Amino acid sequence: MNSKQDFLYLFLSTRSHTEILCQPLETEDYVVQPIIDVSPPKWHLGHTTWFFEEFLLDGNLPNYVRYHEQFAYVFNSYYESIGARVVRTDRGNLSRPSVDEVYKYRAHVTKHMQELIENHWDENLIPVLEIGIHHEKQHQELLLTDIKYILGNNPLSPTYKEVKDEVFISGKEQTWLEMPAQIYEIGHANIEFCYDNELPKHRVFLESYKISSKLVTCGEWIDFMNDGGYNNVMLWHTEGWDWVQKNDVKSPMYWFQEDQVWKQYTLNGIQKLDKQTALTHISYYEAFAFAQWKGMRLPTEFEWEAAQAQFKWGKRWEWTESSYLPYPNYKKPDGALGEYNGKFMVNQKVLRGSSIATASNHARPTYRNFFHPYLRWQFTGLRLAQSL
Repeated sequence: MNSKQDFLYLFLSTRSHTEILCQPLETEDYVVQPIIDVSPPKWHLGHTTWFFEEFLLDGNLPNYVRYHEQFAYVFNSYYESIGARVVRTDRGNLSRPSVDEVYKYRAHVTKHMQELIENHWDENLIPVLEIGIHHEKQHQELLLTDIKYILGNNPLSPTYKEVKDEVFISGKEQTWLEMPAQIYEIGHANIEFCYDNELPKHRVFLESYKISSKLVTCGEWIDFMNDGGYNNVMLWHTEGWDWVQKNDVKSPMYWFQEDQVWKQYTLNGIQKLDKQTALTHISYYEAFAFAQWKGMRLPTEFEWEAAQAQFKWGKRWEWTESSYLPYPNYKKPDGALGEYNGKFMVNQKVLRGSSIATASNHARPTYRNFFHPYLRWQFTGLRLAQSL
Protein backbone atom coordinates (compact mmCIF):
# COMPACT_ATOMS: atom_id res chain seq x y z
CA MET A 1 0.00 0.00 0.00
CA ASN A 2 1.60 3.24 -1.18
CA SER A 3 -0.87 5.70 -2.66
CA LYS A 4 -2.97 8.14 -0.71
CA GLN A 5 -6.04 6.63 -2.37
CA ASP A 6 -5.18 3.26 -0.84
CA PHE A 7 -4.92 4.85 2.58
CA LEU A 8 -8.11 6.85 2.09
CA TYR A 9 -10.05 3.71 1.19
CA LEU A 10 -8.67 1.80 4.16
CA PHE A 11 -9.42 4.71 6.49
CA LEU A 12 -13.00 5.24 5.28
CA SER A 13 -13.86 1.52 5.19
CA THR A 14 -12.52 1.09 8.72
CA ARG A 15 -14.54 4.04 10.01
CA SER A 16 -17.66 2.67 8.32
CA HIS A 17 -17.23 -0.84 9.73
CA THR A 18 -17.10 0.46 13.31
CA GLU A 19 -20.50 2.05 12.83
CA ILE A 20 -21.89 -1.05 11.11
CA LEU A 21 -20.98 -3.05 14.24
CA CYS A 22 -23.15 -0.69 16.27
CA GLN A 23 -26.21 -0.75 13.99
CA PRO A 24 -28.04 -3.55 15.91
CA LEU A 25 -27.78 -1.63 19.19
CA GLU A 26 -30.51 0.30 20.95
CA THR A 27 -29.54 3.72 22.28
CA GLU A 28 -29.47 2.39 25.84
CA ASP A 29 -26.93 -0.28 24.86
CA TYR A 30 -24.36 2.39 24.00
CA VAL A 31 -23.79 3.60 27.56
CA VAL A 32 -23.56 0.41 29.64
CA GLN A 33 -20.35 -0.55 31.48
CA PRO A 34 -21.06 -3.72 33.50
CA ILE A 35 -17.42 -4.22 34.59
CA ILE A 36 -14.21 -2.20 34.38
CA ASP A 37 -12.85 -4.26 31.48
CA VAL A 38 -15.89 -3.56 29.29
CA SER A 39 -16.14 -0.07 27.83
CA PRO A 40 -19.46 1.38 26.62
CA PRO A 41 -19.85 1.25 22.82
CA LYS A 42 -20.29 5.02 22.82
CA TRP A 43 -16.86 5.42 24.37
CA HIS A 44 -15.25 3.21 21.71
CA LEU A 45 -16.84 5.38 19.01
CA GLY A 46 -15.47 8.52 20.63
CA HIS A 47 -12.04 7.20 21.57
CA THR A 48 -11.18 5.96 18.08
CA THR A 49 -12.26 9.36 16.76
CA TRP A 50 -10.18 11.27 19.30
CA PHE A 51 -7.10 9.29 18.26
CA PHE A 52 -7.20 10.74 14.74
CA GLU A 53 -7.97 14.22 16.02
CA GLU A 54 -5.18 14.13 18.61
CA PHE A 55 -2.39 12.54 16.61
CA LEU A 56 -3.15 13.66 13.04
CA LEU A 57 -5.60 16.52 12.57
CA ASP A 58 -4.35 18.80 15.32
CA GLY A 59 -1.13 20.30 13.99
CA ASN A 60 -1.28 18.82 10.48
CA LEU A 61 -4.52 20.08 8.90
CA PRO A 62 -4.30 23.86 8.36
CA ASN A 63 -6.76 25.86 10.46
CA TYR A 64 -8.26 22.74 12.04
CA VAL A 65 -10.43 23.46 15.09
CA ARG A 66 -11.15 20.66 17.56
CA TYR A 67 -14.78 19.58 17.68
CA HIS A 68 -15.04 20.10 21.44
CA GLU A 69 -12.38 21.30 23.84
CA GLN A 70 -13.30 18.71 26.50
CA PHE A 71 -13.51 15.63 24.29
CA ALA A 72 -9.80 14.92 24.70
CA TYR A 73 -10.43 14.61 28.45
CA VAL A 74 -13.47 12.37 27.88
CA PHE A 75 -12.03 10.04 25.22
CA ASN A 76 -8.33 9.72 26.04
CA SER A 77 -7.69 6.17 27.24
CA TYR A 78 -4.27 5.71 28.86
CA TYR A 79 -1.98 8.29 27.26
CA GLU A 80 -0.54 9.90 30.36
CA SER A 81 1.73 12.18 28.34
CA ILE A 82 -1.27 13.72 26.54
CA GLY A 83 -3.03 14.96 29.65
CA ALA A 84 -5.83 14.31 32.13
CA ARG A 85 -8.61 11.86 31.27
CA VAL A 86 -11.77 10.27 32.62
CA VAL A 87 -10.69 7.22 34.60
CA ARG A 88 -11.59 3.86 33.08
CA THR A 89 -14.07 2.91 35.79
CA ASP A 90 -16.16 6.03 35.05
CA ARG A 91 -16.72 5.53 31.33
CA GLY A 92 -20.19 4.17 32.02
CA ASN A 93 -21.12 7.38 33.85
CA LEU A 94 -20.80 9.47 30.69
CA SER A 95 -24.45 10.13 29.91
CA ARG A 96 -23.11 13.12 28.00
CA PRO A 97 -22.03 13.61 25.28
CA SER A 98 -25.07 11.89 23.85
CA VAL A 99 -24.90 9.10 21.31
CA ASP A 100 -26.06 11.50 18.61
CA GLU A 101 -23.34 13.96 19.56
CA VAL A 102 -20.67 11.28 19.40
CA TYR A 103 -21.79 10.33 15.90
CA LYS A 104 -21.58 14.00 14.91
CA TYR A 105 -18.07 14.05 16.34
CA ARG A 106 -17.17 11.00 14.26
CA ALA A 107 -18.57 12.61 11.10
CA HIS A 108 -16.63 15.82 11.81
CA VAL A 109 -13.31 14.06 12.26
CA THR A 110 -13.86 11.65 9.35
CA LYS A 111 -14.62 14.57 7.04
CA HIS A 112 -11.50 16.47 8.06
CA MET A 113 -9.33 13.36 7.91
CA GLN A 114 -10.52 12.85 4.35
CA GLU A 115 -9.54 16.45 3.61
CA LEU A 116 -6.12 15.90 5.20
CA ILE A 117 -5.45 12.79 3.11
CA GLU A 118 -6.80 14.16 -0.17
CA ASN A 119 -5.53 17.75 -0.08
CA HIS A 120 -2.60 17.81 2.35
CA TRP A 121 -0.98 14.43 1.77
CA ASP A 122 2.33 14.02 3.53
CA GLU A 123 4.07 10.64 3.42
CA ASN A 124 5.67 11.43 6.77
CA LEU A 125 2.23 10.94 8.31
CA ILE A 126 1.87 7.37 7.00
CA PRO A 127 3.21 5.59 10.13
CA VAL A 128 0.78 7.42 12.43
CA LEU A 129 -2.11 7.03 9.98
CA GLU A 130 -1.50 3.28 9.79
CA ILE A 131 -1.42 3.00 13.56
CA GLY A 132 -4.62 5.03 13.78
CA ILE A 133 -6.43 2.77 11.32
CA HIS A 134 -5.27 -0.44 12.99
CA HIS A 135 -5.97 1.07 16.39
CA GLU A 136 -9.59 1.44 15.30
CA LYS A 137 -9.56 -2.14 14.03
CA GLN A 138 -8.35 -3.25 17.47
CA HIS A 139 -11.25 -1.39 19.01
CA GLN A 140 -13.67 -3.06 16.60
CA GLU A 141 -12.65 -6.35 18.17
CA LEU A 142 -13.03 -4.94 21.67
CA LEU A 143 -16.31 -3.31 20.67
CA LEU A 144 -17.89 -6.58 19.55
CA THR A 145 -16.70 -8.51 22.60
CA ASP A 146 -17.88 -5.70 24.88
CA ILE A 147 -21.26 -5.69 23.16
CA LYS A 148 -21.52 -9.45 23.74
CA TYR A 149 -20.74 -8.98 27.43
CA ILE A 150 -23.29 -6.17 27.76
CA LEU A 151 -26.05 -8.16 26.06
CA GLY A 152 -24.99 -11.50 27.53
CA ASN A 153 -25.32 -10.12 31.05
CA ASN A 154 -28.72 -8.58 30.38
CA PRO A 155 -31.42 -10.66 32.12
CA LEU A 156 -33.30 -10.91 28.80
CA SER A 157 -30.27 -12.38 26.94
CA PRO A 158 -31.09 -10.37 23.79
CA THR A 159 -29.74 -11.41 20.40
CA TYR A 160 -27.19 -9.05 18.83
CA LYS A 161 -27.69 -10.22 15.24
CA GLU A 162 -26.97 -13.30 13.14
CA VAL A 163 -23.21 -13.87 13.20
CA LYS A 164 -21.64 -16.67 11.19
CA ASP A 165 -18.76 -18.79 12.48
CA GLU A 166 -18.86 -17.64 16.10
CA VAL A 167 -19.46 -21.31 16.88
CA PHE A 168 -17.53 -23.72 14.67
CA ILE A 169 -16.34 -27.33 14.56
CA SER A 170 -12.77 -27.63 15.81
CA GLY A 171 -11.37 -29.70 12.94
CA LYS A 172 -12.22 -33.25 11.85
CA GLU A 173 -9.48 -35.30 13.46
CA GLN A 174 -6.80 -34.38 15.93
CA THR A 175 -3.28 -34.77 14.62
CA TRP A 176 -0.02 -33.78 16.23
CA LEU A 177 2.60 -31.77 14.41
CA GLU A 178 6.08 -32.70 15.60
CA MET A 179 8.58 -29.85 15.50
CA PRO A 180 12.32 -30.60 15.67
CA ALA A 181 14.72 -28.99 18.09
CA GLN A 182 16.36 -26.15 16.19
CA ILE A 183 16.64 -22.39 15.84
CA TYR A 184 13.50 -20.66 14.54
CA GLU A 185 13.00 -17.09 13.34
CA ILE A 186 10.33 -15.19 15.26
CA GLY A 187 8.81 -11.79 14.59
CA HIS A 188 7.61 -9.62 11.73
CA ALA A 189 9.88 -9.24 8.72
CA ASN A 190 8.09 -7.88 5.66
CA ILE A 191 7.21 -4.28 4.79
CA GLU A 192 3.51 -4.51 5.68
CA PHE A 193 2.19 -2.90 8.83
CA CYS A 194 2.88 -4.42 12.22
CA TYR A 195 2.97 -3.18 15.81
CA ASP A 196 6.22 -2.39 17.55
CA ASN A 197 5.79 -5.38 19.88
CA GLU A 198 6.19 -7.74 16.88
CA LEU A 199 9.70 -6.41 16.28
CA PRO A 200 12.51 -7.00 15.76
CA LYS A 201 12.74 -10.33 13.99
CA HIS A 202 15.05 -12.55 15.98
CA ARG A 203 16.12 -16.15 16.50
CA VAL A 204 14.85 -18.49 19.20
CA PHE A 205 16.06 -22.00 19.95
CA LEU A 206 13.21 -24.42 20.68
CA GLU A 207 13.51 -27.92 22.05
CA SER A 208 11.54 -30.57 20.16
CA TYR A 209 7.80 -30.53 20.81
CA LYS A 210 4.47 -31.49 19.34
CA ILE A 211 1.40 -29.31 19.00
CA SER A 212 -2.24 -30.17 18.34
CA SER A 213 -3.95 -29.46 15.03
CA LYS A 214 -7.23 -28.84 16.87
CA LEU A 215 -8.44 -26.40 19.43
CA VAL A 216 -9.85 -27.90 22.62
CA THR A 217 -13.57 -28.58 22.21
CA CYS A 218 -16.60 -27.94 24.39
CA GLY A 219 -17.01 -31.69 24.81
CA GLU A 220 -13.50 -32.06 26.19
CA TRP A 221 -14.22 -29.22 28.60
CA ILE A 222 -17.39 -30.91 29.82
CA ASP A 223 -15.29 -34.00 30.54
CA PHE A 224 -12.90 -31.79 32.51
CA MET A 225 -15.77 -30.38 34.55
CA ASN A 226 -17.38 -33.78 35.11
CA ASP A 227 -14.05 -35.08 36.40
CA GLY A 228 -13.98 -32.33 39.03
CA GLY A 229 -11.53 -30.06 37.22
CA TYR A 230 -12.79 -26.94 38.96
CA ASN A 231 -12.52 -28.64 42.35
CA ASN A 232 -9.06 -30.19 42.07
CA VAL A 233 -6.58 -27.80 43.66
CA MET A 234 -3.64 -29.80 42.29
CA LEU A 235 -4.39 -28.66 38.74
CA TRP A 236 -4.24 -24.93 39.41
CA HIS A 237 -1.73 -22.21 40.05
CA THR A 238 -2.22 -20.76 43.55
CA GLU A 239 -3.36 -17.49 42.02
CA GLY A 240 -5.72 -19.32 39.69
CA TRP A 241 -7.17 -21.40 42.52
CA ASP A 242 -7.78 -18.23 44.54
CA TRP A 243 -9.55 -16.74 41.50
CA VAL A 244 -11.76 -19.82 41.12
CA GLN A 245 -12.70 -19.81 44.81
CA LYS A 246 -13.28 -16.08 45.11
CA ASN A 247 -15.44 -15.87 41.98
CA ASP A 248 -17.13 -19.29 42.32
CA VAL A 249 -16.07 -20.22 38.79
CA LYS A 250 -17.52 -23.54 37.68
CA SER A 251 -17.65 -23.28 33.88
CA PRO A 252 -16.54 -21.04 30.99
CA MET A 253 -18.11 -17.60 30.66
CA TYR A 254 -21.62 -17.59 29.12
CA TRP A 255 -22.21 -21.27 29.94
CA PHE A 256 -25.17 -22.38 32.04
CA GLN A 257 -27.01 -25.62 32.65
CA GLU A 258 -30.75 -25.97 32.14
CA ASP A 259 -32.57 -29.28 32.73
CA GLN A 260 -29.15 -30.97 32.81
CA VAL A 261 -28.35 -29.61 29.34
CA TRP A 262 -25.41 -27.25 28.84
CA LYS A 263 -26.19 -24.09 26.91
CA GLN A 264 -24.30 -20.89 26.14
CA TYR A 265 -25.07 -17.32 25.25
CA THR A 266 -23.84 -16.30 21.80
CA LEU A 267 -24.25 -13.21 19.66
CA ASN A 268 -27.01 -15.21 17.95
CA GLY A 269 -28.74 -15.74 21.29
CA ILE A 270 -28.85 -18.76 23.58
CA GLN A 271 -27.81 -22.04 21.96
CA LYS A 272 -27.39 -25.62 23.10
CA LEU A 273 -23.73 -26.57 23.39
CA ASP A 274 -22.33 -28.69 20.57
CA LYS A 275 -19.56 -30.85 22.00
CA GLN A 276 -17.64 -30.81 18.71
CA THR A 277 -17.30 -27.03 18.60
CA ALA A 278 -14.27 -25.06 19.72
CA LEU A 279 -14.24 -23.86 23.29
CA THR A 280 -14.13 -20.13 24.00
CA HIS A 281 -14.30 -17.55 26.80
CA ILE A 282 -11.87 -19.09 29.27
CA SER A 283 -9.11 -17.50 31.33
CA TYR A 284 -5.43 -18.41 31.24
CA TYR A 285 -5.92 -19.94 34.69
CA GLU A 286 -8.53 -22.33 33.27
CA ALA A 287 -6.46 -23.10 30.18
CA PHE A 288 -3.47 -24.01 32.35
CA ALA A 289 -5.56 -26.23 34.65
CA PHE A 290 -7.09 -28.06 31.70
CA ALA A 291 -3.64 -28.71 30.19
CA GLN A 292 -2.49 -30.06 33.55
CA TRP A 293 -5.53 -32.35 33.66
CA LYS A 294 -4.61 -33.69 30.21
CA GLY A 295 -1.01 -34.26 31.25
CA MET A 296 0.14 -31.69 28.70
CA ARG A 297 0.83 -27.96 28.57
CA LEU A 298 0.14 -24.78 26.64
CA PRO A 299 2.52 -23.90 23.80
CA THR A 300 4.80 -20.93 24.17
CA GLU A 301 4.12 -18.08 21.77
CA PHE A 302 7.31 -19.02 19.92
CA GLU A 303 6.21 -22.64 19.52
CA TRP A 304 2.87 -21.40 18.25
CA GLU A 305 4.44 -19.07 15.69
CA ALA A 306 6.97 -21.65 14.51
CA ALA A 307 4.22 -24.21 13.85
CA GLN A 308 1.27 -22.10 12.74
CA ALA A 309 2.11 -22.20 9.01
CA GLN A 310 1.23 -25.91 8.96
CA PHE A 311 -2.43 -25.30 9.79
CA LYS A 312 -5.09 -22.70 9.14
CA TRP A 313 -5.04 -21.37 12.66
CA GLY A 314 -6.40 -18.17 14.07
CA LYS A 315 -10.14 -18.58 14.67
CA ARG A 316 -9.73 -18.15 18.42
CA TRP A 317 -7.38 -16.08 20.49
CA GLU A 318 -5.26 -18.82 22.00
CA TRP A 319 -3.63 -18.59 25.41
CA THR A 320 0.08 -19.35 25.41
CA GLU A 321 2.51 -20.08 28.22
CA SER A 322 4.49 -16.94 27.39
CA SER A 323 4.59 -13.80 29.48
CA TYR A 324 4.16 -10.58 27.54
CA LEU A 325 7.71 -9.24 27.30
CA PRO A 326 9.73 -7.20 24.79
CA TYR A 327 11.69 -9.00 22.11
CA PRO A 328 15.51 -8.74 22.20
CA ASN A 329 16.59 -5.22 21.12
CA TYR A 330 13.01 -3.94 21.25
CA LYS A 331 12.83 -0.16 20.99
CA LYS A 332 9.81 1.73 22.21
CA PRO A 333 8.70 4.50 19.80
CA ASP A 334 9.32 8.09 20.82
CA GLY A 335 6.55 10.37 22.08
CA ALA A 336 3.03 9.53 23.18
CA LEU A 337 2.72 6.58 20.80
CA GLY A 338 5.47 4.93 22.81
CA GLU A 339 2.72 4.29 25.38
CA TYR A 340 0.86 2.07 22.90
CA ASN A 341 2.45 -1.27 23.82
CA GLY A 342 5.68 -1.05 25.77
CA LYS A 343 4.30 0.04 29.12
CA PHE A 344 1.99 -2.98 29.30
CA MET A 345 4.78 -5.54 29.18
CA VAL A 346 4.32 -6.82 32.72
CA ASN A 347 2.01 -9.31 34.47
CA GLN A 348 0.19 -10.34 31.29
CA LYS A 349 0.07 -13.44 29.09
CA VAL A 350 0.43 -13.53 25.31
CA LEU A 351 -2.38 -14.79 23.10
CA ARG A 352 -1.86 -15.75 19.48
CA GLY A 353 -4.27 -16.09 16.57
CA SER A 354 -7.39 -14.00 16.03
CA SER A 355 -11.15 -14.48 16.41
CA ILE A 356 -14.57 -13.91 14.89
CA ALA A 357 -14.33 -10.39 16.30
CA THR A 358 -11.01 -9.57 14.63
CA ALA A 359 -11.27 -7.04 11.81
CA SER A 360 -10.29 -7.93 8.25
CA ASN A 361 -6.69 -7.26 7.19
CA HIS A 362 -5.65 -6.98 10.82
CA ALA A 363 -4.44 -10.35 12.09
CA ARG A 364 -1.18 -12.02 11.04
CA PRO A 365 0.98 -14.90 12.34
CA THR A 366 3.25 -12.55 14.30
CA TYR A 367 0.44 -10.59 16.00
CA ARG A 368 0.78 -10.60 19.78
CA ASN A 369 -2.34 -9.99 21.82
CA PHE A 370 -2.04 -9.78 25.59
CA PHE A 371 -4.36 -9.90 28.58
CA HIS A 372 -4.24 -10.44 32.30
CA PRO A 373 -4.59 -14.16 33.21
CA TYR A 374 -8.06 -13.83 34.75
CA LEU A 375 -9.76 -12.21 31.74
CA ARG A 376 -12.04 -14.28 29.54
CA TRP A 377 -14.57 -11.97 27.90
CA GLN A 378 -12.58 -12.10 24.66
CA PHE A 379 -13.01 -15.09 22.30
CA THR A 380 -10.23 -17.04 24.01
CA GLY A 381 -9.50 -20.75 23.61
CA LEU A 382 -6.53 -23.08 23.82
CA ARG A 383 -4.43 -25.56 21.91
CA LEU A 384 -2.39 -28.27 23.64
CA ALA A 385 1.31 -28.94 23.28
CA GLN A 386 3.77 -31.42 24.69
CA SER A 387 7.53 -31.63 24.94
CA LEU A 388 9.21 -34.55 23.18
